[in-house]
Amino acid sequence: MKTHHLTLLLLGLLILSCSSGKSITTEGIGNSDSKENFHLYLLMGQSNMAGRGKVQSIDTLTHPRVYMLDKNLNWKLARDPMHFDKPVAGVGLGLTFGKIMADADNNIKIGLIPTAVGGSSINHWYQDSLFQQTNAYPYNDMIKRAEEAMTHGTLKGILWHQGESDSNTELEMKSYKQKFEAMLDSMKQDLGIESIPIVMGEIGYFFYPKATYAEQINGVIAEIAASQQCIGLVTSENLNHKGDSTHFDSESYHALGIRYAAKMQEIQSECSAILIK
Repeated sequence: MKTHHLTLLLLGLLILSCSSGKSITTEGIGNSDSKENFHLYLLMGQSNMAGRGKVQSIDTLTHPRVYMLDKNLNWKLARDPMHFDKPVAGVGLGLTFGKIMADADNNIKIGLIPTAVGGSSINHWYQDSLFQQTNAYPYNDMIKRAEEAMTHGTLKGILWHQGESDSNTELEMKSYKQKFEAMLDSMKQDLGIESIPIVMGEIGYFFYPKATYAEQINGVIAEIAASQQCIGLVTSENLNHKGDSTHFDSESYHALGIRYAAKMQEIQSECSAILIK
């Protein structure tokens, strides 16, 4: 997306972001009449999902219908930084995503569930006896947070950005797809999900020189997305790092949020979330 187009869209979101950061009560979002209209999205992965961008004024302004589940499992109007995995957490892609999804339908509220943890490999994101993973963190914490959120709303999708930690060896790269599928199997059982739209993002192209198999990891991510109708792929093409050749800069996180929202809207029309709880 061209810079001036991104700026115009962000200005539009700025105008719509005019509420205070007060908490909301369970009574305000947890009744049966509103549960279907409270759309939940899991934010999963490592530091580029958690966000490491510089926080600017637009990132602290809230939207009246976009909430986040904070560290203490309280719903609050969303603002960056949303994640709390490390003190360096900053701007990510989630807030821009949430505002766009809310603006697409005035009858809904959006609930963002931050669960990403910087430095976490795919090995931390599933439970599966085949790989002897039975007590994985942050997977278990994600399940706890998702279960709490789902008492108030309806899970509508998963946002996934991860892979940098698995791009150093051929073994990690080659086992990535199988482990990702193990994660989905675990989630289906633990959350009672039959099918859910998932948007996956490529790791930054600027990361390629830092890890031997970074480009191949992006190939595996594309392969996963192509293998199922309910999984969409977002490119990191033409995006920039913040100076460390690892994390996107703030403008690139905003661009990713726009791309994730567009892809989520696309695949939601083809794949409905089916909850069997």
